[in-house]
Amino acid sequence: MSIVEKTKRFIRTKPARLTINRDIQKMARAVAKNAPKPKDSKVVLSFNASTRLSGMSLNAAFGLLTGWSLRLQGVRVVNAVCRRAMARCVLGTDKDDVYKMPPCQSCLQQSSVFFNRSGVMWLDPIDCIPLAKTLKDTSLYKLINFHYEGLPLGELCLPSMRWILRRHHLQDDEATRVLYRYYILSAYKVAVQFIDLFSQAHPDALLVFNGMQFPEATARWVARQEGIPVVSHEVGLRPLSAFFTLGDATAYPVEISDDFQLTPEQNQRLDEYLSNRFKGNFSMAGVAFWPEMQGLSAEFLEKMGGFKQVVPIFTNVIFDTSQPHANVIFNNMFRWLDEVLAVIKAHPETLFVIRAHPDESRPGKASRESVADWVLKNGVEALDNVIFFSPDEYFSSYEMINKAKFVMIYNSTIGLEASVMGAPVLCAGKARFTQLKTVFFPSSKAAYLQTLTDFLYAEDVQALEEHRENARRFLYYQFYRTSLPFDQFIEPDNVWAGYVKLKEFELQDLLPENSTTLRVITEGLLEGKDFLLPEE
Repeated sequence: MSIVEKTKRFIRTKPARLTINRDIQKMARAVAKNAPKPKDSKVVLSFNASTRLSGMSLNAAFGLLTGWSLRLQGVRVVNAVCRRAMARCVLGTDKDDVYKMPPCQSCLQQSSVFFNRSGVMWLDPIDCIPLAKTLKDTSLYKLINFHYEGLPLGELCLPSMRWILRRHHLQDDEATRVLYRYYILSAYKVAVQFIDLFSQAHPDALLVFNGMQFPEATARWVARQEGIPVVSHEVGLRPLSAFFTLGDATAYPVEISDDFQLTPEQNQRLDEYLSNRFKGNFSMAGVAFWPEMQGLSAEFLEKMGGFKQVVPIFTNVIFDTSQPHANVIFNNMFRWLDEVLAVIKAHPETLFVIRAHPDESRPGKASRESVADWVLKNGVEALDNVIFFSPDEYFSSYEMINKAKFVMIYNSTIGLEASVMGAPVLCAGKARFTQLKTVFFPSSKAAYLQTLTDFLYAEDVQALEEHRENARRFLYYQFYRTSLPFDQFIEPDNVWAGYVKLKEFELQDLLPENSTTLRVITEGLLEGKDFLLPEE
């Protein structure tokens, strides 16, 4: 989008944004007026600097509503808010011009709306000249492994570097090194000030967004050194829902008891939801990935008929903050694809269909190290037994699964759905659902490659009934136990995808006795309970 187009959009949406902010301020004043005097025994420190610059994103709304609810219960809520503390923040980074300053003024204006009449502790600029001198002319390798005063700053910043630059393998150029230094300096400033915040506020818990972007990752690291429980949150699988956990939100840790089995009513509920999802009627974080979904073409079906078998390969977005958890068998997704390519060349009787993740081409978030690039670099499309579908080709992956001998994934959720459909699934990366036996997930690279070869040579590959049942159990748990709905309070703002506005609701609706979601979150934060909706 050009500067002219951005300016026109800003002018066009300004009235809507002003209305959204007025509604937030109105509710903030009502909360301040009606909240009882905080009890000294309970303090929650909240930090979500990476959720937004302006507007109200889903995760910003989750933190805001949670804070209001806690205050109405007499809990002291302290919001740690950046006030130009960071040389560069994640959302304020211009990946095409790393020297460009972040839009601090507009962010602070939005913070004044969000934290109106709230308890705030500011993160301010501090002097880091010794660290800046140490970082001068540092190589990329040393930046990645950089430690300072006991802080693993390079490691804490690496996921943010990959996320903002939209690649896993960082380019060793001046722009990348400069940005990494900015992030390390900023993370250090966050760490130093959070050490002071913890000593002043003495929180019972720290609430952060995501936990992988460097500001929140740094705050979480310091909190854990201090023995302070840390709760992180991310978007849930259902629209306008959140996932809260004492673990790492992007790893999605959940414990599903062996005793949990779906009832006929729960099976019917899951089937109804999946029937829409299999048609492409779903969104994630407010983004609809499938504006349309097409069936398999006659041309494709004709080509498929010339092969003994078909095996689809579903990839992931390489810079996603879930990926560090996935890389346990292979160092990263592209290392997996390199190994798979050798197998593809050795099996000309098999048609391999490589499907790039639709999020790879999302406007404003397009990958700069993509599967399409890998395909081009390795001459994959020149192979007679490979078809590559780019991210913006909206064909039905589910139709493909129905025709597959087995399905290959890295750690994509479609592998879980394929198991539900009764397909054998061979998984290469640790996924949120591999904590249960839902797919074939070998324990080493050698075992994976052997399993892949065995599957290709086998006359038939049978899915395990255990995988299908566990996949259904896990999906139901994701949809109806761990996804905490906030649709009572928010709705899409119709300005930006993934951003929301407040709905009309009564102040009392924010109390735990009137909101199951806020009761679950309150008990999780203050009592250490699981962040699960009650069984129906």
